[in-house]
Amino acid sequence: MKLRSIEIALPDPAAAAAWMTGVWGLSPAELRGGGHYLRGTGSFPYLVAFEPSDEEFVRSTTFVCSDEELAAIKSRVTEKGWAARPVTSADPGEGHGILVELPEGTILRFLAGTSEVAPIEGFSKASKRVSPVKLTHVVFNAVDAELLGHAVEDVLDFRVSDRTKGMVFVRCNDSHHSTAFARAGFASLNHVAFEMDDLDAVMRGIGWMRDNGFAPAWGPGRHGPGDNVYAYYIAPFGPVIEYSTAVEKVPADYRTGEPDDWTWPENRIDQWGVSDKDFAGLRVAEERFRCRRDWEPAPL
Repeated sequence: MKLRSIEIALPDPAAAAAWMTGVWGLSPAELRGGGHYLRGTGSFPYLVAFEPSDEEFVRSTTFVCSDEELAAIKSRVTEKGWAARPVTSADPGEGHGILVELPEGTILRFLAGTSEVAPIEGFSKASKRVSPVKLTHVVFNAVDAELLGHAVEDVLDFRVSDRTKGMVFVRCNDSHHSTAFARAGFASLNHVAFEMDDLDAVMRGIGWMRDNGFAPAWGPGRHGPGDNVYAYYIAPFGPVIEYSTAVEKVPADYRTGEPDDWTWPENRIDQWGVSDKDFAGLRVAEERFRCRRDWEPAPL
């Protein structure tokens, strides 16, 4: 199973798409039914969809999987009684699957039978412009992060990789985390992380963003859990987005870390300790995009 995309509804999808392509580094993929689909340099047909809506919310976060994985999820979701419905995707990449609402309202979509596209070549280190490859993780705020961690283990067959004082990190393959649940006290989108080719690409991305008038809200730095390099930004249209790279690959028997395994010297919040963090600005942005079910449950 792999994390593929996030689908966001907002009043001005064209403006959001223009900034994400003109500044952040994504490329236009398709325009369907008023929705703007943006891709990275990798083989997924799109990473972000901006869809028109009077209000802003997260419509879904999409994982692609095999028919066998999908059948198993359907069975466990039905047994648990979670709100869900069958879907046939009208997005690039197509596919069939289900929409699932987690206990605090987060909406995940699982699709099988999807297609991919040829990677984009030609972004070189000689160019100032950078481009993400794919999504590396989508993190959600939670009222009860432990509840959601146990729920996705029991029903979706995800695995908790690490617990810290701030988050529960969850994986769906050998990448340390494809999602996580922050101990925030409210439910919403925390941030969307985009995978860059390497550390150099992250640093060049920071330079490119400065050229365009944007400084990191946090970073550069290197996390503890996942060991990934990061730089966080608050997008002009609202959400927190991240340049990231080199999330740790973990074995199936990886020992789940606990909060005491991830402590830092006083006043430090990552391995490097070289960057300040805009706590207040990030908090406002992290509360802004809630998940919403705009569909009625149906038998799977």
